[in-house]
Amino acid sequence: MVEVAGSIRVLEGCRPDALPLDALLEGGQPVVLKGLVRDWSLVQAGLQGMQAAMQYLRGFYNGQPVRYSYGGPEVAGRPFYNADFSDLNCDVRRSSLDQVLDEIASHADDAKPPTYYVASLLTDGCLPGLRESNDLDFAAHGISAPPSIWIGNRVIASCHYDAPNNIACCAVGRRRFTLFPPEQIVNLYPGPLEPTPGGQAVSVVDFANPDFERHPRFREALAAGQSALLEPGDAVFIPSMWWHHVEALDSFNVLINYWWSSMPAYMPTPMHALYHAMWTIRDRPEREKRAWREVFDYYVFGPADRAGEHLPGHVRNVLGPFDEAMSRQMRAMLIGKLNR
Repeated sequence: MVEVAGSIRVLEGCRPDALPLDALLEGGQPVVLKGLVRDWSLVQAGLQGMQAAMQYLRGFYNGQPVRYSYGGPEVAGRPFYNADFSDLNCDVRRSSLDQVLDEIASHADDAKPPTYYVASLLTDGCLPGLRESNDLDFAAHGISAPPSIWIGNRVIASCHYDAPNNIACCAVGRRRFTLFPPEQIVNLYPGPLEPTPGGQAVSVVDFANPDFERHPRFREALAAGQSALLEPGDAVFIPSMWWHHVEALDSFNVLINYWWSSMPAYMPTPMHALYHAMWTIRDRPEREKRAWREVFDYYVFGPADRAGEHLPGHVRNVLGPFDEAMSRQMRAMLIGKLNR
């Protein structure tokens, strides 16, 4: 594994019922929340061993089939692309969680086990009741952040970003997190937007054995990176849009995470705008692109009220703040224009 220049800042003394969300968001930097969930029942079961943790999870399982990634031993725990990036190196399968747990256990002592990865499974849908003794109190902040659970063996989640803010809780097994600020995107060599191993474009750099001839700018990313090794019971705050590479280090690992947006639910993901901009702007002549950059800086990336500040409020329309009604109007307008 490559070494990065920095370490993620550690904050001691946090409790699940007293999350310092305002301070975390204002800081805008990743933070390890040391021991945040050490008293969770799942964490305590995991400290007794793999079978105790599996048995604890089985006690909540409602039998609903789960989707998981499976790869042979040659995948080496890294769900990724095939050699020519035309497909993925893992199969997506459906089975019972009990079956997945049994198979993970049967290969726990293998030097090169197959890869099993249940990713981003909503706990309330498949493991009802788990939250009762294993939860963070987002409701106290007026935030809806339903938890997701990630279950697998020694799996690597290749470096990627997520649009929401994230608190990831290491429940069973250890995990190494390596993070990079958003401006390092050019030095991380993102892969195709579709298909992707987990819904987001991932870095094509092999962090275990980087090829600096093919990816020379990756050295710059390493100089800007931060890392931390999380023990069971630790958590990490990952700000919106920060790239993160996550390695599960033990033969059985469970993580529970919470995503939440700083924007209301009626605001759509900027990914739609990215696709639309690639389609409509990217391949234009450079002089046109420079002009459109100025337009976007004026209307989008500058102060939110700049474009409408010289106009009476009643005529600002989309130049004023968006609310739910204006969002519905904008969506209808765009659908109408795109369908012409």
